[in-house]
Amino acid sequence: MENFFKGKNILITGHTGFKGSWLSEILINWEANVSGFSLKPPTEPNLFSLLQLNTKMNSYIGDIRNLKDVKKIFNEIEPEIVVHMAAQPLVRESYENPHYTYETNVMGTVNICECIRTSNCVKSFLNVTTDKVYENKEKQEGYDEDEKLDGFDPYSNSKSCSEIITHSYNNSFFKEMNIPTSTARAGNVIGGGDFAKDRIVPDCVKSALSDENIIIRNPYSIRPYQHVLEPLNVYLTIIKKQYDDINYSGYYNVGPDDTDCISTGDLATLFCEKWGENLKWINKSEMNAPHEANFLKLNSSKIKKVFDWKPKWNIDTAIEKTVEWAKNYKDNNDMAICTDKQIEEFFNI
Repeated sequence: MENFFKGKNILITGHTGFKGSWLSEILINWEANVSGFSLKPPTEPNLFSLLQLNTKMNSYIGDIRNLKDVKKIFNEIEPEIVVHMAAQPLVRESYENPHYTYETNVMGTVNICECIRTSNCVKSFLNVTTDKVYENKEKQEGYDEDEKLDGFDPYSNSKSCSEIITHSYNNSFFKEMNIPTSTARAGNVIGGGDFAKDRIVPDCVKSALSDENIIIRNPYSIRPYQHVLEPLNVYLTIIKKQYDDINYSGYYNVGPDDTDCISTGDLATLFCEKWGENLKWINKSEMNAPHEANFLKLNSSKIKKVFDWKPKWNIDTAIEKTVEWAKNYKDNNDMAICTDKQIEEFFNI
């Protein structure tokens, strides 16, 4: 797969975020011509800066809501491959700023689709969404790709809209233009370099680095967790396969095995075990907290069948690698070296 991406012009929206930074580093290592369009890194510190990605790629700072700016960069880059990851990605933030969330996640998708529609360079397009796009009925079975898209909160709902927009552009324009188009609905990702607020693993890392107890607000909610390299591997597989054969275009769930769907409390316990140093977590459930799903799981049998895919790192390894990365960060080591080592380990399995 590495040889396929060598020398190809690739545009990543949201390249300054957690997943975008990991993806950029992979493709840079594979000698692709990588460009990114995004807001400034969302946190301080942030993975984008720690990896010094601004010195390794064409990094354009801008707002995905501004069609004029997106078109300008798009025309300058003329990407063969587009990976759309730019988003307002937090459920709690979406309750506080629903208008901004919809503008970014809905109109941002429209803007990217418009740029693709009015160009003749794109040969593979992937829109990355979320497992939260489905109408969540708190059922025990995993959600299939053909189930109803109707996320509850503004974030989840805006990503449902992003899916539907992509489907419409694909049916109305992209199929006729012979542009392979897919969406990927991934579960919760973890790994080194995520400094976002209101996420369980970044909260664990922050507490560990500060020698404080981890505060858990909902220890019983169950989520599918996977290391960030797992979905990125799938994204790259989809991009390559549909580039070679448009029949691989589709809508795919990207989730871990059932054994890696665990409660927040169990995840925190596992993190404490891997970290050591008598790290503990405490339950501080919030009163009148905004609604979040208690149980959510994907059925990823389609992508396993179509691409003969299976996860490489289970939840135990994923937490182990996250702790390894965080302890290197704590010791002020070169984080590009640590990140590249984990990338190499993962793709050489």
